[in-house]
Amino acid sequence: MKWDSNLYDEKHNFVAEYGKGLLEYIPDKLNQHILDLGCGTGTLTSQLCAYSDFVTGVDSSVDMIEKAKLRYDNINFYVCDALNLPFESEFDVVFSNAVFHWISDHKSLAQNIFKVLKSKGMLICEFGADGNISTIDKAFKASCTEYGYEYKSKFNFPTSEHFSDVLKNNGFIVENVFSFDRPTPLSDGENGLSNWMRQFYASEFAELPKNAQNEIIANVENMTKNKLWNGTQWIADYRRLRAIARKI
Repeated sequence: MKWDSNLYDEKHNFVAEYGKGLLEYIPDKLNQHILDLGCGTGTLTSQLCAYSDFVTGVDSSVDMIEKAKLRYDNINFYVCDALNLPFESEFDVVFSNAVFHWISDHKSLAQNIFKVLKSKGMLICEFGADGNISTIDKAFKASCTEYGYEYKSKFNFPTSEHFSDVLKNNGFIVENVFSFDRPTPLSDGENGLSNWMRQFYASEFAELPKNAQNEIIANVENMTKNKLWNGTQWIADYRRLRAIARKI
């Protein structure tokens, strides 16, 4: 999926804003090494510098990393695949916000995180849980089918029980894993859901002509309005999974 870093920062800044809640789990040790896995444009990476003098950000998006480097030239940023991380036993903390639901193979992900952590190192992460955006996704699938396009979700939203088992089976001691509802207001008033779909369904829309894209968006808005529109803005039906675990 190709990310639009400008659209992401301008219309979806709630991603980093909600991720601030994870920062309270970071140990207070300035000499620790922290990896921000899936750092995007570096908003939370820069805030991690308050907890460490050694922070590294990685993301698979070239566009995101280029923008992060321009914004924060004091931090090391690299383009990296989360399933092929070029580090080994280098980090005390792997931090990640709103990333793991984009990765289909959580077993390989856990193995890569385990590899890059030092002994007793921590994983601190949050991402989409089972049931996340179910109202939007079901409406999008139905609307795509109506236009003869077969949509298969690319998201990986596990239950907390399943993700806990993945971590345990790959060497982690799990301190806490839990799921919770987080109804999420989308910015830009009536355009909020349209902006959201154009960002997070970008790869699907890339296969469709412009008129079909616009009609699908309008259909999804009509199908979800009673549930997700509060009269002034769209409230996305987010569910999150938060996990805190340690390497043995």
